[in-house]
Amino acid sequence: MPHLTHLAATTDKNLELVLQVLPAIVVILAASAVCGRLALLVKQPRVLGEMVAGVLLGPTLFGALFPTVQKEIFSPEVKPILYVLSTIGLTVFMFLVGAGLDHGGGGGKKDTRNAVVLAVSGIVPSLLLGVGAAYLLHDKLSRPDVSSFQFALFIGGALSITAFPMLARILYERRLENSRLGRMTLLGASIDDAAAWCFLAVLSAMHTGAGAMHVLRMIGFTALFALVMLTVVARLLRPLGDRVERTGHFGFDQMYVIVGIVLLAGLFTDYIGIYSVFGGFIAGLAMPRNPAFRAALHSRMMDVVCVLLLPIFFAFSGLNTELGGITGWAMVGPLLLILAAGFFGKYAGCALAMRGVGFSWRESWATGGLMNARGLMILIFINIGLAQGMITKEVFSMLVLVAVITTAGAMPLYRWALPERLEQRMSPPAREPEAAPGPASPEAEPVHA
Repeated sequence: MPHLTHLAATTDKNLELVLQVLPAIVVILAASAVCGRLALLVKQPRVLGEMVAGVLLGPTLFGALFPTVQKEIFSPEVKPILYVLSTIGLTVFMFLVGAGLDHGGGGGKKDTRNAVVLAVSGIVPSLLLGVGAAYLLHDKLSRPDVSSFQFALFIGGALSITAFPMLARILYERRLENSRLGRMTLLGASIDDAAAWCFLAVLSAMHTGAGAMHVLRMIGFTALFALVMLTVVARLLRPLGDRVERTGHFGFDQMYVIVGIVLLAGLFTDYIGIYSVFGGFIAGLAMPRNPAFRAALHSRMMDVVCVLLLPIFFAFSGLNTELGGITGWAMVGPLLLILAAGFFGKYAGCALAMRGVGFSWRESWATGGLMNARGLMILIFINIGLAQGMITKEVFSMLVLVAVITTAGAMPLYRWALPERLEQRMSPPAREPEAAPGPASPEAEPVHA
C-alpha cells in the first residue's frame, strides 16, 4: 500500500514488505471473524464462513466493489508471502489432525476394512460421474492444450475428494472423532484424499511429460516415508510422550523437536510431489498417543493455526476465484452438471457402502452428507491444477462454488439424518477427560444441532 510505505524509510525494502503484508492479514482476519460468526448463527461450522470470506475477498465482491483498494492490499508482492503462510498453516493443521486421531481404538481390523470400503465408495462413483460430465464439457470449458482425457480425469479426481481437514473439524466440534462412525469417516476420508493426491501426481506427470518412472518413484518414496515415520520415528518419540505424561511438562525444547519434524515431513512430501499437508498428517500419526502429550500439542498450537493461518489459505484461494464469469446461462448448465455428478456420486455411494457394512440407514446417510464436504482439500487440488495450467479460471471458479455448496450441505444433511438425541448415543464414553481435544478450533461456541 503506497500511502503506508511512503511514511517509512523507503530504502528499507523489508519494512516496505511488512507494511504491505500486515494490512492484508488484518483484512483477512476481520473478514474471517465476521463470516465465521455468521456461519455459526445459521448452524454451520465456522470454517465454512472462513471459506466464504476468502471468496468474498477476491474479485467476486471486494475486487468488484473496490478494485483499486483490493489490488493495493493483495498486491503481487504480498501474494507469495500469503502462499507460504497458508502452506505452513495447512501442514501444521493436518499434523494436529493426525496427532489427535485415536487410530488405536475401536474395532481394529474390521473398522479399517470398513473404512477402505467407505473410501472406495467415496472415490469411484464421483470419479466416474465426474469423468462423464467432463467429457461432455471438454470442448466448452477446457484449455485447448489439455486433452479431453486429462481434463476428464482432473474433474473426476477433484470431485472424488473429501475435505479431510474440514471433516475433522466438524467431527471434533461435535466430539465424535473417536466414535466408531467418526474414526471410520476420518480414515475413509484420509484414504480418499491420499488417493486423490497420487491421482493428481499422475495427472501432473502426464501434463508436464515427466513420464511413468517419475510417478513410480514418487509413489515409492511416499510409501518409504510413511513406513519410516510410523515405525522408526514413532518409536524414537515414545520416550518424549512418556516424559510429558509423567512430568506434565511440555517445554520449548520439546516444541523445537516436534515443529522441526512437522516442517521436515512437509518439506519431504512437497519435494516428492504429494504436497506438504500429507507430510504433516503422517507426522501427526507418528506422534506419541499419551493423552497429556496430545493435550499439550493442541493447547499450544491449534488456536494460532485456526485463527491466523487457515484463513490466509482461504483468502489466497479466493483471490483466484471469479464467480462473476460463471453467472451467465451458458455456464449455469455446466456448473449444475458438475455439481450433480459430485454430489450424488459421493452422497449415495458412501451411504450405500456404510449400510452395506452394517450401519443403520440414519448413520449411513449422515456419513454420506459428511463425506460430501469438499471444502479445504478440493481448494488445494484445484489451486495446483490452475497453477499448472490444467484448468481455466472459469473451471476453477466453478469448482470453488461446488466446494462451497457441497460443504454447506454437509451439516444440514448430517443433522437431518442424525438429530442430536440420536447423535449423543454415538459419542464414546468420557474415559479420558484430560485427553487432547481434537483439531477443531477450541471455540466457546460449538456447532449445535
